[in-house]
Amino acid sequence: MSVQEDETSDAGLSGQTKLESFLFSCELSSKVPFYTFQADEEEDLEHFLELRTVCLGEGAKEESNVVEVTAMNHQGKTVSVPVANLHISCLPMVSLGEFELKAPVSIRLKVGTGPVTVSGLHLIASQVEESDLSEEEEDEEDEEEEIVPIKPAKKKRKE
Repeated sequence: MSVQEDETSDAGLSGQTKLESFLFSCELSSKVPFYTFQADEEEDLEHFLELRTVCLGEGAKEESNVVEVTAMNHQGKTVSVPVANLHISCLPMVSLGEFELKAPVSIRLKVGTGPVTVSGLHLIASQVEESDLSEEEEDEEDEEEEIVPIKPAKKKRKE
């Protein structure tokens, strides 16, 4: 299910970038303590994971649940960072805002038994060729030409 589609221009790129976003969710527990978000192997697509919330699920125990994210930093080195330390009695959910990471990303329940639900958006950025843009612009122009203007109503004269 596509949640949102945007077209934005990127400085330094010859064309424009089309951005599609899809809902993402995974559940971590003692049975399944980690999840790895992988990208498809297509050359012209970039995959990002935008984490939004980390939340304890139904049946969580009175214990700390630490969620750790592993991804590459700007130097290409793998870095692991704890992003949430949840406890059912005082902090059952954390909002991460728009915490965006480039694939591949691993999410791990480092401490606790969960269940913990991690949710956000799977973003796919692709280059849009100029020929594709010109077709879209022509379609928009055609739609504008089909709109018939509405004439104002005539005023009645008082006699």
